[in-house]
Amino acid sequence: MVNDKVLTVSLEEFGLSKYEAQAYVTLISKGSISAGELAYHSEIPRTKIYPTLLKLESKKLVIISKSKPIMCTAIAPEDAFDEIIHEQINKVNAMNTLISNLKKASEESRKTRGSEERRYFHMSANNVVAQLQTMIEGSKSSIKIMADQWGFGLLAECKEQLLAVLRRNLDVKVLVTPMQIGSDAFRAIPEGVEIRASEISQNCFIFDETELLMVDNDNGKGAIFSSTEILGINQERMFSNIWKNAMKTKALADMSKTEAQEICKIIKTVNETGLPHIFSVLTAAKKPEVEILKMLEKNGISLKTRSLDEIIEIIDAVVQITCSGHVNFEAKAKNITVDSKLNSGHSLPWVSVLDGYFQNQGYKTRIVYQNNSGKGEKVHIKIGKN
Repeated sequence: MVNDKVLTVSLEEFGLSKYEAQAYVTLISKGSISAGELAYHSEIPRTKIYPTLLKLESKKLVIISKSKPIMCTAIAPEDAFDEIIHEQINKVNAMNTLISNLKKASEESRKTRGSEERRYFHMSANNVVAQLQTMIEGSKSSIKIMADQWGFGLLAECKEQLLAVLRRNLDVKVLVTPMQIGSDAFRAIPEGVEIRASEISQNCFIFDETELLMVDNDNGKGAIFSSTEILGINQERMFSNIWKNAMKTKALADMSKTEAQEICKIIKTVNETGLPHIFSVLTAAKKPEVEILKMLEKNGISLKTRSLDEIIEIIDAVVQITCSGHVNFEAKAKNITVDSKLNSGHSLPWVSVLDGYFQNQGYKTRIVYQNNSGKGEKVHIKIGKN
């Protein structure tokens, strides 16, 4: 039997999101089922199932009934993907022709360039995308990128080349500004490219630690540096230093831009002002759990009116990003577990947010903290009625 996870990953290479791929594979195996059943079997959050179905319907991959409950049926694979397969074949043929022509042009231009030009030369804005695509596809070991909005937009035009190097298991890392998370360009980058967010002020593309392409975001012009050890080493160091402290974005991949930006804002607000705020309310003998909700509200983030499912989804994404962990809700046991791969109380600010939410809803809570030595920490929130 074909593994569903393998099928899901393969569908993502055809341009489907993770949730879209999970839903389609589930429908293929289960037949016609209700939207609620699809959410259960595919392990997609109920709040995401209807937007996912609408996207699949627009791509002519499923049929949605007008009845209640809503029933959904997958269109047979041979009918659903015939057009996509031909489109992909045409793209591959066109790309092979383009690469052959580019290689010829590159070889001919090298003959006319002196040794100094091979180390550093300019290119017009019209040629930057084609050059970037060529350099990506020609990479042998790694690609590291720092890109602002302009540079990230250029990278989004290189999806086919990125997929090609990912199939060769190249290490591709990208640093972008937080405002790009959830954007159209963000969604165009294929899964397998590791993206983190930080404050970026330049567009620098590093290939195999030896070649650099730098792009001016004012006029779009580019400059290529080849075998420039000093510049390459300095840019590598800068990239590594920023990468260590940059925010992971994998948990935000299937969110809308609005949802993703809210997660980023919550993390930034708590990291910058949350801990000093908690300290100040403790010294004032106030409840830090409730006060941290008020602090977020003052910064334009209101969580009090959200449903429990929404709160769990938000804090789960935050914990994945900041602690490499998860939030699990056991409804029957009335227990929430915040599981963190990091020790030293990294998860406690997010425990405080959850605790404050339940107290604001009129529930009584009890916190149980477990430190698993070098393996991380777990925090249990036991929920009861007042």
